[in-house]
Amino acid sequence: MKSSRSTWFIAGLSGLLGAVIAVAAAAIIGLGGGSSTTTLVQQGSGGVVRTVSDGGAMTPREIYRKEANGVVFITADVVQKQTNVFGAPESQSGKATGSGFVIDRAGTILTNAHVVDGAKKVTVRFENDKTVTAKILGADRSSDIAVLQVDPSGLNLTPLPLASSNAVQVGDPVVAIGNPFGQAFSLTTGVVSAKQRSIDGLNGFAINNVIQTDAAINPGNSGGPLIDTAGDVVGITSQIETGGAGNGNVGIGFAVPIDIARKLLPGLRQGTVNTGYLGISSLSITPDLAPLKLPVDKGVLIESVNPGSPAAAAGLKGGSVPAKLDGQEIKVGGDIIQKIDGRPMNTSLVLSTYVASKKAGDQIEIQLLRGGKETKNVRVTLGRRPQQSVTAG
Repeated sequence: MKSSRSTWFIAGLSGLLGAVIAVAAAAIIGLGGGSSTTTLVQQGSGGVVRTVSDGGAMTPREIYRKEANGVVFITADVVQKQTNVFGAPESQSGKATGSGFVIDRAGTILTNAHVVDGAKKVTVRFENDKTVTAKILGADRSSDIAVLQVDPSGLNLTPLPLASSNAVQVGDPVVAIGNPFGQAFSLTTGVVSAKQRSIDGLNGFAINNVIQTDAAINPGNSGGPLIDTAGDVVGITSQIETGGAGNGNVGIGFAVPIDIARKLLPGLRQGTVNTGYLGISSLSITPDLAPLKLPVDKGVLIESVNPGSPAAAAGLKGGSVPAKLDGQEIKVGGDIIQKIDGRPMNTSLVLSTYVASKKAGDQIEIQLLRGGKETKNVRVTLGRRPQQSVTAG
């Protein structure tokens, strides 16, 4: 679905590679006024799951003493393919750094996909300065989650327990442990500022139900744990809002819910991602769209359908009539999705969240309004989300 954030920045790549990737990212997302989002990568058995703590609340000092050994400093040798000023392909090399954390004694590590995106070699360093090579088992660019594996031999691993992010409430204290600006194994404190935020993955798909926090997180914190006072991981720190003022913390950070990682973990261990994919670009029908004189006042308007997508195969129709609203060009006349599997679809967020809860190969039944008056029920077999950038849906 469409994002309201106008600028996305990959921070801190060494040398020329940093400039090339930062410019490329800006070109893909589109620069403009308003706010900006910084991706927190400084480029310089399924874990223990708990929903209720066995003990009382821990202080930040106690959390650090217990779990800092389970946080790692990740360094990735990355190669990025670019097109030079003459239009010829070329490769740029550099190093990326970020954070991650151990989730089992077999050596499984969670981090962000953007920390290791394009990596040819990955190493992880523990708090005791022990450094080992890691293998990328799998990465999902749409949820910004990656799974690494290290050989546990000779390592005294400290797995971090995983909570359920659904239990998190606004105002709950949290801490973040990571490597901001290369300052290894730093702890910061804050609270959960909001829930159900939305940010973009590397390929433009929306990551929903994101946790917002005011715990200071900066470039280099990417992939590190956001931990509650029970000492359980509730999220993976991923991005910050900068307000267009640079690439440092302004008190608005975002963490991918740990529940997403738990769901994807079995597939990522095998190098596969089976998140459902429909293949549309859409708009929520809200009172703001009243000037367009749509035939209904709620639902999800399909603006476009990706060629070759499951939506296209099922015959869903995008808009064909250009219109303008507040200076933004919109295509109207497309199908309006009202329900999926009998569930009301009143916003694009609800639709994308529901589709993402399904797997590739699952069938869904869409109730839609076509031509402003004809109600149709269409069965769609969902595909697998592409890892490269496409119109999200």
